[in-house]
Amino acid sequence: MSYAKHLLPMSSTAVDVSLQTMPRLFLLLLVLLSLRPVSATSPLTVALGRRGNRISTISACHQLETADGGLTVRCTGLRLTQVCLCAQVPIGLSNHTTRLFLNKNLLTSLAADTFSSLFLLDELDLSHNQLSSLEDGCFRGLDSLSFLDLSHNRLSTLELPVLGGLQIEANLTHNPWHCDCRMELSMPQLDLDPTSLAEVVCATSDLPNLGAVGIPLVVLMEDWDLCLSVRRTTDVVTLVTMFLWLFMLICYLAYYIRQNQAVTRRNLEYLKLLESKNPK
Repeated sequence: MSYAKHLLPMSSTAVDVSLQTMPRLFLLLLVLLSLRPVSATSPLTVALGRRGNRISTISACHQLETADGGLTVRCTGLRLTQVCLCAQVPIGLSNHTTRLFLNKNLLTSLAADTFSSLFLLDELDLSHNQLSSLEDGCFRGLDSLSFLDLSHNRLSTLELPVLGGLQIEANLTHNPWHCDCRMELSMPQLDLDPTSLAEVVCATSDLPNLGAVGIPLVVLMEDWDLCLSVRRTTDVVTLVTMFLWLFMLICYLAYYIRQNQAVTRRNLEYLKLLESKNPK
């Protein structure tokens, strides 16, 4: 009985102590959980996957189905999202996409066949990026494209193979354009936005001594033939080449004649020698 009497108070004391220490243990457990490494994986990053050198960010884009069954895909400002994958065009775009907005990202270049599967695309916005190079065929397959926005980039030239024969309305403002023969040949392929014609300005030019820098490209094309200097250079090279060939031909003929004269002279001298040794 004495043992039972002493046992009950001890058990009550132990219970009281455990109840007092439970909040402290709970707080300690919370602290330990807060110090545990947290995975950086989120639903967004799980949905993102790599394919070659391109990254799928389609899950970060906003898609809206239009009344005609097409899709408007807006991938604007991906650099502001949790994962910055804004330096490449997203893969996984539906071929029902009719309007695609990739503006305000960090795109620096476009590879060939980047949009080849988007054969229904009508509007493409690539403005406010860092595009400095466009590979030949980067717009290949965009037969339905009617509007292209390349404003606020770092483009300096636009060549015919890049356009791929597209006849589209375009916005090319706020780019450091180099006005040369290639630009003059490419411009007729585009129907520039009339409100932006005065803002397609030559940052550099093949005619710097004529004050072409700072002049709108359309105005410069009206006053000057940017391909004239190229044609003159080609003509000069052609004339120099023809002169060199003619000079070489004359030198060869002169050498040939002199050699024949020397051979003829030796033959005549030999005949005279024979006649002197064998007189009639």
